[in-house]
Amino acid sequence: MIDRQLKALVLKRLAQFPCVALLGPRQVGKTTLARAIADELPGQAIYLDLENPAHRRRLDDPAAYLGAHDDKLVVLDEIHRAPALFEVLRGQIDERRRMGRPAGHFLILGSAALDLLKQASESLAGRILPIEMWPLLPQEVGGQGLGALDRVWVRGGFPGSFLAPDEEASFTWRRAFLRSYLERDIPQFGVRVPAETLERFWTMLAHGQGGLLNAQRLAASLGVTWHTAAHYLDLMVDLLLVRRLQPWAANTGKRLVKSPKVYVRDSGLLHTLLGLPTLDDVLGHPVAGPSWEGHAIEAILAAAPASARAYHYRSAVGHEIDLVLEFSASRRWALAFKKSSAPHVEKGFHIACEALRAERRFLVYPGAEAWPASGGVEVKALLGAVAAVAQG
Repeated sequence: MIDRQLKALVLKRLAQFPCVALLGPRQVGKTTLARAIADELPGQAIYLDLENPAHRRRLDDPAAYLGAHDDKLVVLDEIHRAPALFEVLRGQIDERRRMGRPAGHFLILGSAALDLLKQASESLAGRILPIEMWPLLPQEVGGQGLGALDRVWVRGGFPGSFLAPDEEASFTWRRAFLRSYLERDIPQFGVRVPAETLERFWTMLAHGQGGLLNAQRLAASLGVTWHTAAHYLDLMVDLLLVRRLQPWAANTGKRLVKSPKVYVRDSGLLHTLLGLPTLDDVLGHPVAGPSWEGHAIEAILAAAPASARAYHYRSAVGHEIDLVLEFSASRRWALAFKKSSAPHVEKGFHIACEALRAERRFLVYPGAEAWPASGGVEVKALLGAVAAVAQG
């Protein structure tokens, strides 16, 4: 089993908060991680899968059942299946607080952010901490043998895809995942959008990977209003399937582009939407560069401190920074990404860094070496950049 870097963080937060919500798409590894945490607490943890009728029946009287196990960590998987539990959890948490019980009462798992966070914020305000779970990251698969970094880029980070025996099996898994998500999972959250429409929309986003959002163009292609297209995008962002990277917006004395950039978050799903099953297929397609950029951005943001904020920067004359990490009002790092063995940045990157007063400047590429370049730029391999960002 691949060790997930999120495990240490979840354990740490369980020691600080009475309820931790682990959020992420289906099949991303939430259940495996939660079971691993429960297994480390023999006799002190209970796991309930709310998609299992037998487990749901245990909660016919949830207050009585949870009260009988008030000295244990209770893991509740697929919590959106039982939204009425949130009020019960609030009472249980408050009662345990009055009894002086330590933190770490509940670990709840959900397949999407939109429903879970809305209900949790209403019922468990001040009692819950959400943690987002990524698919497998480059920094987590480095020990999986030669070619693992290329494999996690091409196949993506869903364990079922990454660990498949060959490329054909991986691609088949991803196609089935997409179909299941569109036809089964999304409707479970009360979304009434035809699967074919969402698939077309998702595919259009894939073709524009890493580009500026143009909601009106997307709407025209789908034959809907731009408000409807914006709603579809909100949905995909809330489901943690698409990243909307907001533009830097501050008074630098320059005219800046105000549109966000949009990425399909998992590179394997991106390649599946575009019909690219193999490494050669991906490398021969125009999306190769934007795909690797989005893949690297996910790895970087997973390593960044929770307090860091992420933006892109583009001026009206084209001076651009792929990723701006703001650690504080006075500390900003600028990162450019190049899918090249001989990477370099354009003059506009240096001009943009000066405008932002970037403290450090990275050029991230898929090689193995690191060296200093002109203009204070540090050329870094992806894992090297991840390590630097993690250290802050």
